[in-house]
Amino acid sequence: MATGVDARLLKSTKFPPEFSQKVDKSKVNMQVMKKWIASKVTEILGNEDDVIIELIFNLIEGGRYPDIKSIQIQLTGFLDKDTAPFCKELWKLLLSAQSSPQGVPKELLEAKKLELMQEKHQKDRSRQGSRSRPPTARRVRWS
Repeated sequence: MATGVDARLLKSTKFPPEFSQKVDKSKVNMQVMKKWIASKVTEILGNEDDVIIELIFNLIEGGRYPDIKSIQIQLTGFLDKDTAPFCKELWKLLLSAQSSPQGVPKELLEAKKLELMQEKHQKDRSRQGSRSRPPTARRVRWS
């Protein structure tokens, strides 16, 4: 599937050491990862690009063991300078997800827990604020 140019780029590009580890996609909750991919690509590009997001999904879902090096080479034209950091972060999350019983990266679970705790804290503060305010006096209109 790799062209001659892709093959040369694969040989000449220096990849992070994490890329030598395999990810078994069957152990990963892909729905969670797809949400992360979509939000990250939207953040990088500044708008939602369904074509690039679907391309990434297809590249990852191509086989049981995705080839992140090949994926990075194929995404370079779309994500430019953000391709390598995106692929590295994606791969770390996939490695984390495959070792998690739920197939969800622990980093995303921790971020979600923190977000829920902050929401609860905000709700508690707003409830406390509304309880401490004195009731407003009602005007009585005499007709």
